[in-house]
Amino acid sequence: MSMLMFGSVYCMFRLNHDFGMTVLCAAPFIIGCLCFCMWKANPLFDRLQSQLDEMNTILQEDISGIRIIKACVRELHEKKRFGQANDSLIRTQLRVLVIFAFMNPAVNTMMYLCVAVILRVGNVDVAAGSTTPGSIMAAITYTTQLLNGILMLVMLIQTISRGIASWRRVREILESTPEIRNGSSERKPAGHGSVEFKDVSFTYSGSSRPVLRHVNLQIAPGETVAIMGATGCGKSTLISLIPRFFDTGEGTVLVDGVDVRDYGIDDLRGRVTTVLQKAELFTGTIRDNIRMGNPSAGEEEIQKAAQASQAEEFIRTQPEGMDTLVAERGASLSGGQKQRVSIARSLVRPSEIRIFDDSTSALDLRTEAELYRALQSEYMDSTKIFVTQRVATARRADRIIVLENGTVAGNGTHDGLMASCPAYREIYLSQMGGEADDELGGK
Repeated sequence: MSMLMFGSVYCMFRLNHDFGMTVLCAAPFIIGCLCFCMWKANPLFDRLQSQLDEMNTILQEDISGIRIIKACVRELHEKKRFGQANDSLIRTQLRVLVIFAFMNPAVNTMMYLCVAVILRVGNVDVAAGSTTPGSIMAAITYTTQLLNGILMLVMLIQTISRGIASWRRVREILESTPEIRNGSSERKPAGHGSVEFKDVSFTYSGSSRPVLRHVNLQIAPGETVAIMGATGCGKSTLISLIPRFFDTGEGTVLVDGVDVRDYGIDDLRGRVTTVLQKAELFTGTIRDNIRMGNPSAGEEEIQKAAQASQAEEFIRTQPEGMDTLVAERGASLSGGQKQRVSIARSLVRPSEIRIFDDSTSALDLRTEAELYRALQSEYMDSTKIFVTQRVATARRADRIIVLENGTVAGNGTHDGLMASCPAYREIYLSQMGGEADDELGGK
């Protein structure tokens, strides 16, 4: 394209010096028009990409939360919200189109003025005998080619400008530095499953209120620990520090006597398995979802994990058993079924530390009790940490840790906490009701 433009100007000078000078005199006006349009359009491209992101976010939220929207009768509100975002995007897009729509006729006008000047100058030169009509036609042809080259350049500049705006946004992600990095230590201690929190405090980025404050805890290898507390007291945050989903603000978290920040990420998370409350399943078979925890697991290991997680019973009722396809995000399974498959996925992987972050909330008490017994008998060597709201679950643990406002309010057995920890006693009374009154009265 650039060769076409420069070639056209060069050939016009070869034909007639006046023709070439006519085009060169028009060049500053054309370049000025292009620069002005780009100066006006470039900020709009950044805004355009942001508004496109906003509209896509709203669309994604509406699709994923369609049931909640219908249940709350908020369809009209969401339509208005999407319409407002879409209208803003359209207005910005129209401004960009108007700017580039102005550019094309402006360039055309300048070039056709050049053609008119060439015809006028050529008429005088032909009358004087210094040029021929054929040279004039050739100059007009070169001018037309130059016009086509400039219009192609305008389209290319428009595409490049939008691409640069997109690249700036992509570059922010590509050049971002991960907060969680591999540790520098090559030492790999034997895996026993001990966990220790030394004066640990943590505050989320952008918040001034600490979630955890000066937490000190020790969990012995093979011990079963339950963590309880009110909503927002820091239970999930505490256990997320063990596999380094976050790093501590102050203090140290030790696994098998080594600071978790000194481990390689893969090494540390190979020692720790975490089952979250919200079960995430993937498109594929039930077997594929369980094997994701350990791709090298054999059929016997998968069956053992499914049996221990109490998933075997419902898997047998599925049309194709383990080979039954799971819909996207596990939509074909109930909440309890998804949680049991997620637990099986964690159990199929050999680990010294197993964390269950309220991952049995969708299970009935009988199924949860059977799961607990299976974990105690089949995985007794692993350290097990349960985050739970159920007193019935916590009582089965070797030790109960009660968090209150980000600090350890109680640490001990059920009987000990009933006598010494008001926060635990309040939770117990709220859940057990009359049974709690009978127990306290007997004491």
